[in-house]
Amino acid sequence: MPKPRLNVLIVGAGLGGLSAAIATRLAGHEVLVLEQASTLSEVGAGIQIPPNSSRFLISWGLREAIDRVSVLPEAFRLRSYRDGNVLSEQPLVPLTEEVYGGPYWHCHRADFHKALVDKCYSIGVKICINSMVTKIDFEAPSVTLASGAVIGADLIIGADGLKSKCREELLGRLDPPQLTGDLAYRILIKVEEMRKHKDLEEFIRKPAINFWMGPQAHAVCYLLKGEGYYNIVLICPDNMPENINVMTADPSEIRQFFKSWDPRLQKMISLVSSVTKWRLQNSTEMASWTHPSGKFALLGDACHATLPYLAQGAAIAVEDGGVLGALLGKLEDRSQLPAVLKMYEGLRKNRTTSIVLGSTDQRDVFHMEDGEEQKRRDEVMLRDAVRPGFPNKWRDPVFREFMFAYDGAREVDFAWGKFKEKSERVFRAML
Repeated sequence: MPKPRLNVLIVGAGLGGLSAAIATRLAGHEVLVLEQASTLSEVGAGIQIPPNSSRFLISWGLREAIDRVSVLPEAFRLRSYRDGNVLSEQPLVPLTEEVYGGPYWHCHRADFHKALVDKCYSIGVKICINSMVTKIDFEAPSVTLASGAVIGADLIIGADGLKSKCREELLGRLDPPQLTGDLAYRILIKVEEMRKHKDLEEFIRKPAINFWMGPQAHAVCYLLKGEGYYNIVLICPDNMPENINVMTADPSEIRQFFKSWDPRLQKMISLVSSVTKWRLQNSTEMASWTHPSGKFALLGDACHATLPYLAQGAAIAVEDGGVLGALLGKLEDRSQLPAVLKMYEGLRKNRTTSIVLGSTDQRDVFHMEDGEEQKRRDEVMLRDAVRPGFPNKWRDPVFREFMFAYDGAREVDFAWGKFKEKSERVFRAML
């Protein structure tokens, strides 16, 4: 018997929505993506792609496209803010390929997004821009656009990010993002300017993800492909005006804040000519991501926005898309769709909650004030007696395994097998 071919509508053409579109289309379904923006692009600078997401991307045939625009960092290096001395290091090459089956890439967000868009077009995913969703009928199901157009589907996926209209429709109330007390300065500096300073050569010659940890703040820096730009993110206490979430900033702000930090970091900051700051926000955990109709589910930041301290936000959105698509590929009858969506939520919710909480914990490690607790953290890192609870979560053998070894395809196979066994038992009991 041929498998059902669903019409799937995805709201949002971000990294999570496009990942879901690719996985769902490769599973044999028709996919339409609605994006409210007037262009298909990603805002921001660098992004990290850990092996738990890179394995999905490779399985979709994207290795060459992402390799072409990415750098393979050799390690995470966590440094003291005072002098930049390395307190803890976690090698990534060849570890992630040999142990976890996928590379740890970093690249420009726009390049990653373009690779996903190109893949969507190449396999027949339809994408419509200027398509703002204003209302969802969960029973039909259908969406109403700002233009008044109504678009129906067999399944609707809300992947419209932190400020999700789909989440608010599901909840039946407003649900604005929550303030976290932090902001991020996002910066690109020219590598040719860095090369004029010998003490910065290390950061170009040895590609790595470098962190400086200090009171109330941290910096994360890494090289982008082609050695044209160096990516810098500075996380600091939120000083933005109320109701403003993105704005340009005066570079003197960051020079003043980091004036007592590692002279090499200060030198990088001195090369900054323009900077944008972004308020860091998240959302309250939801009781459920799915609608009782069995025809709607949320995905990515729309249901589990996380802070950037583990660089896992985009990765777990890619995982969501991969797991959802794999489950839809198992579908044997349309009547199984509600069960599939419940399986999706069951497979994803606890994991994403753990990542969100782990990211918040890592913030506390990064931002320790001067004092005894910070000294103990540094001593533990320098001793490198790795164990569960180690303050560098990428070096914690249990948490790193939890992050990087996740095998969504295997989880789907196991969950589907249990579902089929239960269905068969029920069927036999009815005979």
